[in-house]
Amino acid sequence: MPDPTLQGSFRILFLYDVCEEIRLDQLRGLVGRDLKRLPPARPASPEYIRFERPPLVQPLGQITVSDSTLPGGGTFSAELNYYEYGAVSVKLEVPFSLDWPELVALSGRWIASQPLEAAALRLARDSVRKAGPALIRPNEEWLTEDYYIIHLRNEPSPDGTYRFSGAGLIAEHGGDIAKIVRGELAELSTEEQREVLNSPMSYYPHDLMVAGWNAAFLCDTDAGALPSVQILEYANTQLLEFRYYDTILSRVLEKVHGTLGRRGPLKRWRLAREAQGLNRLRLDIRDLTEKMDTSIKFLSDMFSARQYRMAATRIGVDDYRRLVESKLHTAGDLYTFLMDQFNTSRGFVLELTVVIILVIELAFFFMGKA
Repeated sequence: MPDPTLQGSFRILFLYDVCEEIRLDQLRGLVGRDLKRLPPARPASPEYIRFERPPLVQPLGQITVSDSTLPGGGTFSAELNYYEYGAVSVKLEVPFSLDWPELVALSGRWIASQPLEAAALRLARDSVRKAGPALIRPNEEWLTEDYYIIHLRNEPSPDGTYRFSGAGLIAEHGGDIAKIVRGELAELSTEEQREVLNSPMSYYPHDLMVAGWNAAFLCDTDAGALPSVQILEYANTQLLEFRYYDTILSRVLEKVHGTLGRRGPLKRWRLAREAQGLNRLRLDIRDLTEKMDTSIKFLSDMFSARQYRMAATRIGVDDYRRLVESKLHTAGDLYTFLMDQFNTSRGFVLELTVVIILVIELAFFFMGKA
């Protein structure tokens, strides 16, 4: 009789946008010297995925969170990743040994756990405080994201066979996987199950990834799961950064729209300063976006590139990117309009100055004649 027990681990990612940029070289002397690179995506391959500037990893050891509903008694192994473009990720992990009903039930309870969120935030603030000198333009308020990964371990047996197959899991436990990804305890409708399961990804017959906006289900070996976890983390850092850009652009555009309500040519004289500030912001965001886009490279691994695109779509990166691009386009139009208004006002002032000079000269001329 097959063993009904499932072995694996829960992974939780808590991500924070802490500053505009992190000096990783300076940070190395503050929090550690080991840079974590993505492992090969396929064991037989030399190197498929790599970071241009790998995130700096700070091991945090074991932490215990007082909550009886959490797996493993609330004890997690923890580490903190610093990304060059200002994002920080607290990663918590705990193993599990459960059957399918227990896995579904526990997944539904621990997703969005308030004690876990509070503990992760404390870890992040304590670590970032020590790393202060390496942070460029720290943010007073941090935007946050969280993501949950349920990894079902699928190691080969001595004869080289695997207990699970991706297709078999979808066929036999698709409903359970859908509930795990959605963090739900109740049975989902057929339509919702289809929505969750419509983009499963497998490279070998024995691996599987089903990603959602808030959680993902992985079935793979320990080594095979690591690149998928890193891709999911990277996609979430991108979501965090685009959310930040969207917030900043919304505030600036609202302020600029208020500027447009100024009446009179003289009151519009300061529009050039507003326009230059808006253009600097556009250029800064373009520069930071380029750094973020080029920070990870998918060399010859087309599967990992497709896996990232699927994860980014599911998590919402593409939606926020479109919002940011739209607002950058609006900012460009406003910059052009503000400069036109400024040039019109400047032209009016110059013309008025010429008229005043002519009037003064005429006045002196007639006074001399008199």
